[in-house]
Amino acid sequence: MPSFVGLAGPGGLGVQGRPMARATRSTARKPRLRAIPGHATPAAGPTPPPSSVPSQDEREATLAYARSVLEAEAQAILGLMGRLGDSFLKALELVRDSVQTVVTGVGKAGLIGQKLSATLASTGIRSVFLHPTEAVHGDLGRVGRGDVILALSNSGATEELVRLLPSFRRMGTPVIAITGDAESPLARGADVVLDIGRIEEACPMGMVPTASTAALHAIGDALAMAVLRARPFGSAEYALLHPGGKIGRSVMRVFELMRSGPSNPVVRDNAKLSEAVVVMTNTPGRPGATNVVDRQGRLVGIFTDGDLRRLVEQGRTDFDMPIREVMGKRPRCVGPEVLVLQATKLMREFRVDQLPVVDAEGKSVGLLDVQDLLAARFF
Repeated sequence: MPSFVGLAGPGGLGVQGRPMARATRSTARKPRLRAIPGHATPAAGPTPPPSSVPSQDEREATLAYARSVLEAEAQAILGLMGRLGDSFLKALELVRDSVQTVVTGVGKAGLIGQKLSATLASTGIRSVFLHPTEAVHGDLGRVGRGDVILALSNSGATEELVRLLPSFRRMGTPVIAITGDAESPLARGADVVLDIGRIEEACPMGMVPTASTAALHAIGDALAMAVLRARPFGSAEYALLHPGGKIGRSVMRVFELMRSGPSNPVVRDNAKLSEAVVVMTNTPGRPGATNVVDRQGRLVGIFTDGDLRRLVEQGRTDFDMPIREVMGKRPRCVGPEVLVLQATKLMREFRVDQLPVVDAEGKSVGLLDVQDLLAARFF
């Protein structure tokens, strides 16, 4: 009979019928774990995670340091006020009179430059951002006659910027340097220097660009806003460049949102009530009202869905009666050039859903409906 290694036979016999040795329990004592001095012996069960809640002292220290960062950046910006002078005015003239302002910079200064370029463009100054690395590989073609260069570098020694100076000189393009070192290579090669001075960074290592970038940002905004003030550029022009979002809504005029032409519901004052209801029903967009005008087209009243419901409640459902007998007389109205925000305020104040729009002669030119205001997110 074959035997199988590792399998016990009957009666506790081992391999080839030999009795198996019975395992004996060791009598040797196991070593006891000794606690490390200064550490408690861990209790049974899972080890709890270290506490992540800072102490009150740590919280106060963190907040105090954060405040010191803000103070350092604020001081860096305030320190620029005494540095503004003739060079700033010259920079303003160059930007104002340029065909295009080309902003350039590397790293954090480059990011500040991109924002500055966007601010200039949003206020009517043609502007593009030119990355120095891409410039030496063909993007110098973005620079044209009549342009001006705005170069940002805190150190003024950024190699990518400095090597562009000879090219700008050959192209006859003036350079405005915004830098923290008036003796730097960038400053020496520029036509105008806006010196922000040596600024200590708000960083434990004194290396991370913080206070210096705040200063670059602030003097860029100061230049952009000074140029804006020196040009004929108002809210109407600003609205053209900001048709969307909250800014766009803040400068939108009534004529941009009102229902006009075929969408403007109008009936004569001698029309029947039934005619007014038909106009309210068949006008595109189904406005909840109709303007009522006289023979010259001047607004004399308004009739709304609410007026119709009140007539039904009162049992006055004679649809052959003239509309002038049941219309709302002397309705509140606005002109087409009024800001939509002002018209919205008026509708809220008097709790009306429609507002007639009239021209200088009092003639009906449109209707402002609450549904259109809701769609445009004015409510």
